[in-house]
Amino acid sequence: MMSNHVHLLVSPKVEPARFLQSVKGYTAREANRLLQRTGQPFWQSESYDHWIRDGHEFERAQNYIECNPVRAGLVMQREQYRWSSAYAGCDAGVAGSKARSTDLLV
Repeated sequence: MMSNHVHLLVSPKVEPARFLQSVKGYTAREANRLLQRTGQPFWQSESYDHWIRDGHEFERAQNYIECNPVRAGLVMQREQYRWSSAYAGCDAGVAGSKARSTDLLV
């Protein structure tokens, strides 16, 4: 999760458009509730999806997502970014451990 966008690396069990609509709808309602906003769109209508075809491509996408806060200058190491699957303090395991293809990465 970045300040102006979100990356998800998921294997949805439903059609991707339906999955994204559900995620965006829920998160928009919660964010607008926390921000005490009504009647304002939270997400832009655009999105970008990419099909992951094999384990190598999964690792490339995972690396890209987890290194995004480093490239943006928010942290020096990806394990330091609290809102990342690479975060050293996360419940998913130890820092630097590789996620499985069924894990959710943000």
